[in-house]
Amino acid sequence: MTDRQNPSDVGPSLVGWSALVTGGGSGIGLGCARRLAADGASVTLCGRSEVRLKGATEAVAEVAAAGASVHALPTDVTDEAQVRAVVDAAAGVTGRLDAVVISAGGSETIGPLTQTDADAWRRTLELNTTGAMLTIKAAGAVMAAQGGGAIVAVSSIASAVTHRWYGAYGVSKAALDHLCKLAADEMGASGVRVNSVLPGLTRTDLVETITQPGPALDDYLACTPLGRVGEVDDVAALVRFLVGPEATWITGQTIAVDGGHTLRRGPDLSSLLEPVFGEDGLRGVVPD
Repeated sequence: MTDRQNPSDVGPSLVGWSALVTGGGSGIGLGCARRLAADGASVTLCGRSEVRLKGATEAVAEVAAAGASVHALPTDVTDEAQVRAVVDAAAGVTGRLDAVVISAGGSETIGPLTQTDADAWRRTLELNTTGAMLTIKAAGAVMAAQGGGAIVAVSSIASAVTHRWYGAYGVSKAALDHLCKLAADEMGASGVRVNSVLPGLTRTDLVETITQPGPALDDYLACTPLGRVGEVDDVAALVRFLVGPEATWITGQTIAVDGGHTLRRGPDLSSLLEPVFGEDGLRGVVPD
């Protein structure tokens, strides 16, 4: 274990740390980047959209503490060469790579499995699972060589409780959780910790339709013991803890940050999808 990974030597500040956040242009990724920068880490953001990254860089720079720097690189996380380049860039800021947050993800499928587009299914798995593998592959090699580091992947409660009609999303996130466990087991001997977090319904642009008042939101809240929608800062606080020196004996875990939603069941989105696929479609009947 390196000194940087020893909580008695490091303390709560991340001053002098270098962090990489994939999918850092918006939503949870941006929230995590802001939190890490506020605690003093130099943050490298990556994402597909140059426009979003420009705004994100400015937002992170506003909260950066203790001289922390902010960098942004457009990156397709499914392209191994691009992933290696952004990992090298992040490590080059301070000469090491202390923390990686894997937040790049999404879905191109929604609706009944019997009507799922196979190519959209493959692209979703490629983004959520293969993109994470490539990031862990490149970042893990750097961290193992330097003697330690922490990786946290943003998964979803859809990996833990079935979300009907979510298509490849929950499946790919379940694979992501297992990937993190595998990486933690393999690289623990090199001082590299790997965990995943499972956000519940969190207020971002991506789920704006669901967080609007209506039956879908009502059902989410009925499934959530704490009875509210999550905020990006709720997730960022857990990620910050897991990558930080306070969590040096935590690895290979999947931790829900969901208001207790996973104690119950997945959400009922039939009110949103039945108008599109019909009642019969939602139970698997394919139109003639």
